Amino acid sequence: MDNISKAINQIENNHPHIDLKSNEPMRNHTTFKIGGNVRLMIFPETTDGLTDIYDILYTNNITPFILGNGSNILVSDDFHDLVVISTSKLCAVSLLETDDTNDTEYGDINAEAGVLLSSLAVFAYEKGLTGFEFAHGIPGTLGGAVVMNAGAYGGEMKDVVTSTVAYNKDKGIHKLTAADSGFSYRKSKFTSTGDLVLSSTLRLKYGDKQSIKQKMDELSKRRRESQPLDLPSGGSTFKRPKEGYAAELIEQAGLKGYTAGGAQVSEKHSGFIVNKGNATFSDVMAVIDHVQETVFKQSGIELESEIKIIY
Repeated sequence: MDNISKAINQIENNHPHIDLKSNEPMRNHTTFKIGGNVRLMIFPETTDGLTDIYDILYTNNITPFILGNGSNILVSDDFHDLVVISTSKLCAVSLLETDDTNDTEYGDINAEAGVLLSSLAVFAYEKGLTGFEFAHGIPGTLGGAVVMNAGAYGGEMKDVVTSTVAYNKDKGIHKLTAADSGFSYRKSKFTSTGDLVLSSTLRLKYGDKQSIKQKMDELSKRRRESQPLDLPSGGSTFKRPKEGYAAELIEQAGLKGYTAGGAQVSEKHSGFIVNKGNATFSDVMAVIDHVQETVFKQSGIELESEIKIIY
């Protein structure tokens, strides 16, 4: 019996009703709609269950891959002898009571790692809280957004996150302040430490609900008009370089619409590589490699992938 089989037995003993899926296709769980099967995918329903499963896996020398909404990743079409933990069922959101009864300007929201950013933005709007409108159209979860300090339209997670509860096998459950989290452009402390994000608290300002809704609608319209939301993709493919913008450099290199197999540099927004239909991992990688090589030859600027690639 190998380590994964041992871990499965222990997980099923501790969590008899847990949702486990063997030989699960990653293409069903990524926004690119690409990816081969993984050995096992686990869907914990509570953070306690998540940390216990995490411990069982590590005790059996297994490092799990943590999956949110599957955006911002590209998975190869091969079979992966890998255990994936999905946070999709960890979706609790609540408005916290403030200790200061005189502070009526701000409100704190606590949310678990698997909450979709779009749902969290709607929750904030319903409570009359502004400052999270920028995240309404980002196709990810809170946990992934905190790890990579996701942002759009001038807002980033670092602007609103005040604390994060995380877990690792050495420290157990621990809380980090925003200052502890090491937020920078598309990075955080969690990017390198491997800490498992369980939940975060966001501080937002009370505002006019009509204005909040209007801003969300305006940003949604801008996204629909400028981004290829009708086709599968991993989101923005390349990080913003120090010099200029990735989409602008790609377009200047004459690569808008460049195609390899079923993958294409979006004709709507050059910063996106889209799945035009039945694109393979190799197709997308061929486009990424060609874009990077061509842009570097023409401008001397190296485009760094923003998408996490799993070979």
